Amino acid sequence: MKHYKGLTTPYIIWSFLLIALPLVLIVLYSVTTGDNSLITIHFTLHNFKRILDPVYLNVFLKSLQMGLLTTGICLFLAYPMAYFISKFSEGVQDILILLVTIPMWINTLLRTYAWISLLSDNGIINALLKFLGLNPVNMMYTNFSVIMGLVCDLLPFMVIPIHTSLVKMDYSLVEAAKDLGAGRVKTFTKVIFKLSLPGVISGITMVFLLSISTFVIPVLLGGHQFVLIGNLIENQFISVGDWNFGSAISVLLAIVILAMMGIMKKIDAEDAGGEK
Repeated sequence: MKHYKGLTTPYIIWSFLLIALPLVLIVLYSVTTGDNSLITIHFTLHNFKRILDPVYLNVFLKSLQMGLLTTGICLFLAYPMAYFISKFSEGVQDILILLVTIPMWINTLLRTYAWISLLSDNGIINALLKFLGLNPVNMMYTNFSVIMGLVCDLLPFMVIPIHTSLVKMDYSLVEAAKDLGAGRVKTFTKVIFKLSLPGVISGITMVFLLSISTFVIPVLLGGHQFVLIGNLIENQFISVGDWNFGSAISVLLAIVILAMMGIMKKIDAEDAGGEK
């Protein structure tokens, strides 16, 4: 036992330095004012009160709107894709999942610039429209371009957990439902979808949280006037230098994340028969 404790000590120290300590500092900054050295500080809740400013509230509402829309589109696209992949043999499934994850091997910045070359006024799509004799469409620096970038970037985070749930599903239950006279729609809604719900919930949680906290895609595809929570936090820490307010926003975002994870866990427990 002592031998195992010795092996875990470096991991505990590493986790404390890279996870626990930064979190403690962020919480401390969020409830204080003063310079960033923490030498002259005063405890206050003023940083959280500033979030109630209509400008910042609009940023939060915009982020939630974009997050929900991105999550909905990813779920709509990912579930049929994951279901389709789960129908193949194990070897083919591995290849198809590899194709889904390959874009994640490329840097997010490069993938975002690829979308710029596609959606810009002189990009590939508008060049094709001009070639076909159609009027070009303004797609860059709009909600559409940001949603396209987010969906493309986050879709694998929805596909993989859903596919995992579908693969682990006991298909004898599906066969039993068909033997009892259930049609395809009822079998899917009452058996398949419910059994895959843990993967759906995991995918929804990951995609939503990543979409509201990202800052690279909104800046490049939405322009500097397109501000989400991630951009606001980055701006407070890097451009403005107001670490206290930036930390307060980060803490509020963490609370929202924890609340959503709790809700998703509760929904999952209720669908599993009320187990906790």
